Amino acid sequence: SSIFVDPLISRKRTMASEDGATNLKICCMGAGYVGGPTMAMIALKCPDVRVTVVDISQRQIDRWNSDNLPIYEPGLDEIVQETRGRNLFFSTDIDAEIQAADMIFVSVNTPTKTSGIGAGRAANIKNCELCARKIAEVAQSDKIVVEKSTVPVHTANTMRRVLQANSRGLNFQILSNPEFLAEGTAMRDLENPGRVLIGAEESDAGAAAMARLVDVYARWVPRESIITTNLWSSELSKLVANAFLAQRVSSINSISALCEATAANVAEVARAVGTDPRIGSKFLQASVGFGGSCFQKDILNLVYLCESFGLPEVAEYWNQVVVMNDFQKNRFSRIMLRTMFNTIAGKRIAMFGFAFKKDTGDVRETAAAFVMRNLLTEGASIAVYDPKVAREDMLQELTYQNVNETDHPHYEERIESAEDAYSAAAGAHAIAIMTEWDEFCDLDFQRLYDAMVKPAFLFDGRRLLDHDALRAIGFDTYVIGEASEAVQARALVQ
Repeated sequence: SSIFVDPLISRKRTMASEDGATNLKICCMGAGYVGGPTMAMIALKCPDVRVTVVDISQRQIDRWNSDNLPIYEPGLDEIVQETRGRNLFFSTDIDAEIQAADMIFVSVNTPTKTSGIGAGRAANIKNCELCARKIAEVAQSDKIVVEKSTVPVHTANTMRRVLQANSRGLNFQILSNPEFLAEGTAMRDLENPGRVLIGAEESDAGAAAMARLVDVYARWVPRESIITTNLWSSELSKLVANAFLAQRVSSINSISALCEATAANVAEVARAVGTDPRIGSKFLQASVGFGGSCFQKDILNLVYLCESFGLPEVAEYWNQVVVMNDFQKNRFSRIMLRTMFNTIAGKRIAMFGFAFKKDTGDVRETAAAFVMRNLLTEGASIAVYDPKVAREDMLQELTYQNVNETDHPHYEERIESAEDAYSAAAGAHAIAIMTEWDEFCDLDFQRLYDAMVKPAFLFDGRRLLDHDALRAIGFDTYVIGEASEAVQARALVQ
């Protein structure tokens, strides 16, 4: 899958094998959702490689060194327990670890700009530049610097110029190695990746640096799954991959609205469409909308890039993916309001799930926060149960979503963090399924129904439950992508 370096990589891999790669030292700057799990997997698969994750946050590093890791991913805790203290380390001694490392991964946050040129769309790469400056400041030997963060095209140029301008005669090679992890399955994705993408400068030095990173991944990833490209193709590929995935979600969500209007069933439509091998069935599950740290941020970044390069039509095309996602979240909120007699002021609503998807505690850009903001605006009180989300993280995301005392008076008092689903539903007028946690399928819905105010409404934003069974219990049930009984009746008459 290489475009230019396979022969050299083969030679370099032989050299690395002769060296045994035993002395390789890796430092990762950034102890977040990408850096921590990725380095844990490298440490597991390469026990002779010393891997250290550094961060400026003492609290974050302390949690990585504890039994209460700062993030939840199935399988992560077991790998950290096995490797930590052996060849995996977490530290705030950034200078020393940079000096000791042969290869430095930069895995820091690149949020969307909130002010200035490109605000609301462009990625803020300040943290990447700061990492480059720190490396140039303290390095005492040549380094391979690996972009792991999701960045705009040509960010490697920025980092290279910073490093070269402060190199003091040292040589730095920049590689691009974007992550393609799905939260909730990150450790599985790392152990059996569909592909590993590595981009390098098209030069002998760039190819040599690439060979060293290929050698690391080749310890457990089949060589045919390691794709090598130039730097710009690698940087752009991550944005495009997320844009394509989000596009599929918005596409099926747009059709869910049409299905509700026409008495079609979005699950049946998705199955019929997905059996076409040219289309496939993945990412065709209608829902309240996509969330997470990547999809919206990366699409908006792509939109801004297109505008910057004089491609307004391309920019508008991709911007519609985000527009449709916002439409779906607003539509779900409006349906809840309309179904509950056009008023929810003073009503208690049980929200099952707050994470943007199951098997993660990540709440960034979660659809639940968007919907909660709308419900709070209408005067509702909300009881939230999520098995992995901390109240502190939920409130922080709500602040990011512009929930404040001015527009939502006493909002913290109106949000209850319930210990379980049953206490959340007690006295509630409605239940909203916001995250597809498996445990929600096993709840005693008769017990939930008995404890609720009647009529009891249930809004399934994830198409998770047995809706016929819910209706038999007595729930007034709304399901994304399925018409109401009134619409179905009109369709039969017509």
